[in-house]
Order: sequence, then C-alpha cells, then structure tokens
Amino acid sequence: MTMKTELIWQADTQQSVFRELVECLSYPGTVRNLSHWSAGTPVSRAVLATLLDGECTLADPHGLIAAADWPLLQARRASPTDARFVIAAGNRAPDFQPALGSLESPEFGATLIVVVTALGSGDKSLELEGPGVDGRRTLRVAGLHPDWLGQRAQWIGSFPLGVDLILADAESIAALPRTTRAVTLAYAAEGKTV
Repeated sequence: MTMKTELIWQADTQQSVFRELVECLSYPGTVRNLSHWSAGTPVSRAVLATLLDGECTLADPHGLIAAADWPLLQARRASPTDARFVIAAGNRAPDFQPALGSLESPEFGATLIVVVTALGSGDKSLELEGPGVDGRRTLRVAGLHPDWLGQRAQWIGSFPLGVDLILADAESIAALPRTTRAVTLAYAAEGKTV
C-alpha cells in the first residue's frame, strides 16, 4: 500500500508556490490565490512547506503549527527573537520582538507569516507605496489586530533593518516587504505611516 503525499510537500507544488511568493514580494499588496496548490489546507502551511528546510529556524509563538507538521518542515524551533521565520495569528497583538537583522547583515531580519481572516476584503484598508507599487495600491484585510501596524512601523523604522510580512488567509497571500510604506486609510488624515 502506497501512501499519498500531500500536494504541499511535493517539489513541483513548492516551486509553484515559490513563484507566487516572489510575485507577491515584487508587487506588494497584490493578492495571489494559492488554493490550487494548497488543496484545501491553509495556505500558511503551503508557504511554510515551501520556504523551510533543515537550515531554517522557525518560531510559532501562537501554536499554529500542528505537531505532525514539525518533522515535515524540518526547521529547527527557535524563539521569535532569533528565528528567521515566525508564524503568528494576525487577530492577536504581536507579543514578541522578531529578529531585525543588523547593518552588516540586514538579510537576517525575520520573515513573518501572519495568518488573517481575509485578504482583498475586510475592515482594514492599507494604502501602500514604495518599490513594486505603481503609485499607490490599496489592500483590504480582515482579522489583523491594529497593533501589528504600529509594531511593523517600529520594526522597519531603521531600514535596511526590519522584517518582511507575508499575510495569509485560508486561500491567498499578500506581502508587505520592509521597503513598502503603508498608511491605514482610517488614519490617513493624521498621516500615520505603518
């Protein structure tokens, strides 16, 4: 009897997901649907399966990773302060300080996979500008605690240090690299950049 491997653990699926991640990071705020490759599993699992290997460190401060996935991900567990990748619940205020890199090695800033309720719709509208955005782009998000935006502003405040965010709902992803400026439309009159 042969055991069927889930799509997200297959190399061709991971290559497709990786291409979508590159598109998201190249064009911040664009929403890419990955349901074809995630095959009914949360997209955050497909993202982790694609990005991680035995050389990576991963933090899961909100307990989002199933115990059975840890051996498949092969990543070493770490605290959010030290991990290269952190997965976190977007509906909770960030209660950790991620790695921001250093001036000598800014690439050691963490990549945060933040699980939200919905992308492309929702109660929070972010107006984005910066590299990869033609003028301005609006991203709507549901299930993102407002503290994430303030924390992100602090984390990227000493560019090139900072973090890159990948937002993931059940089927889609969008990215906010550290080079992207985001203004919540609710605060736009005050000019609150996040």
